[in-house]
Amino acid sequence: MSRLGTLGARLYRGEVGYDFIGHRKIWYGVSILITITAIVGLVVRGLNMGIEFEGGAVFTTPKTAVSVEKTTEAAEKVSGHTAIVQELGDGGKRVQIAQVDTKTSTAVKEKLADELKVNPEKIDAQLVGPSWGEQIASKAWQGLGIFMILVVIYLAIAFEWRMALAALIALVHDITITVGVYSLVGFEVTPGTVIGLLTILGYSLYDTVVVFDGLREGSKNITKQTKYTYSEIANRSINGTLVRSINTTVVALLPVAGLLFIGGGMLGGGMLNDIALSLFVGLAAGAYSSIFIATPLVADLKERQPEMKALARRVRTKRLKAAERESHEPDDPQDGPVGDDSEDGSPAASADNGRGGRPAAGAVAGQRRQPPARGRGRGKPSGKRR
Repeated sequence: MSRLGTLGARLYRGEVGYDFIGHRKIWYGVSILITITAIVGLVVRGLNMGIEFEGGAVFTTPKTAVSVEKTTEAAEKVSGHTAIVQELGDGGKRVQIAQVDTKTSTAVKEKLADELKVNPEKIDAQLVGPSWGEQIASKAWQGLGIFMILVVIYLAIAFEWRMALAALIALVHDITITVGVYSLVGFEVTPGTVIGLLTILGYSLYDTVVVFDGLREGSKNITKQTKYTYSEIANRSINGTLVRSINTTVVALLPVAGLLFIGGGMLGGGMLNDIALSLFVGLAAGAYSSIFIATPLVADLKERQPEMKALARRVRTKRLKAAERESHEPDDPQDGPVGDDSEDGSPAASADNGRGGRPAAGAVAGQRRQPPARGRGRGKPSGKRR
């Protein structure tokens, strides 16, 4: 078995683990800080809405030696509006110019062809109205709302309302962070971005539901025992699925990273950037929230129940009594077999206390065994000799 597999088995058995629940306030603070940063970025910088949402024209040019910077200057010069230029894999350029209508698109196309030294007939021009982007945004918000409602209903039925509430908070956390990253990075928001945002919702819930399922199984008949509190069982559930969550997240992030850094960055994939960035950030945020946000929130909500408070008191009382019993028992003086130590004057000899080789009470932890007395009855008549 690999080292990672061995670690996973030890985490599952509770032999090792990190106290996620005990340090939950630290991770709450980290999440709040990240969320505030994302919101501030949205307020200050806003989102770079694509041509599909603002309306305008998209010109796709053939292969040209003109750089992206010079193409941007030429497009803004001939149109009088801000232009966004992306280099395509075949050497062509994708030029987006907002607020260009049907009347001016032909003139802008011809001037742009003249600036780039290409044939105007080989430039593909597409006009996009802002109403189409508004419809996409409206449908996306509707889909998001319906998804949230269905998720809450399902989790409340399959698990309980506290888990449904925690999962909903984690989802809002993931979406806010993803949108905030778009604002801070300055990536263009396109229909591909909307697709990516809707896609990450399922991935965000995957690890959360896995941990919740383990927590539900581990907390059955929890009030009938006094060994663990609910928070401790929740912590064991997180550690038991930690390696699996890491593996699935890394496997999912690798192809998305290929789309983002190779397909979009090196090959100029255009819309690949928009989809890949939302997926990459959303997957990472979803794995983080399922471990550090959702399950600790459930533990906080459950620990407020009267029966869970009573369980915590019983567990503490039992542990205090066990600690008191251990403190009243003397330490075990044995370092080896009793017979061997008593002959050479080691500490085991002092446990004899002059009682014919009998060890002192409590000198041996666990089951007590009477060692044979070597000198007992030596030199005394047995009562049977005459």
